[in-house]
Amino acid sequence: MPNLDDIMKMAGRLQDDMAKAQASLDGIEVEGAAGGGLVTVRATAKGRILGLAIDPSLLRVEDKEMLEDLLVAAFNDAKGKADAAGHAEMQKMTAGLPLPPGFKLPGM
Repeated sequence: MPNLDDIMKMAGRLQDDMAKAQASLDGIEVEGAAGGGLVTVRATAKGRILGLAIDPSLLRVEDKEMLEDLLVAAFNDAKGKADAAGHAEMQKMTAGLPLPPGFKLPGM
């Protein structure tokens, strides 16, 4: 059984590793889409929006409401994928740690 000093050292290393993992999330890109790809949103796994693409066929005044709905759907799709990618990265960081079942670290 590890002593208190060993546990504190492990916690310090884990905190450093978690900070590095959080920083690396900004380098992982995901793409959300809606309307069969007519609207796409690129984002990082940290949730930073990188770009937005709208098919020109949607740029008509009479399609304004539909375009707004597609934008919301594409952003939500990108956010869901960013959250999943971030969670997967954090899972890699904690794999093999002797954590009790159901224990969640901050940011996961």
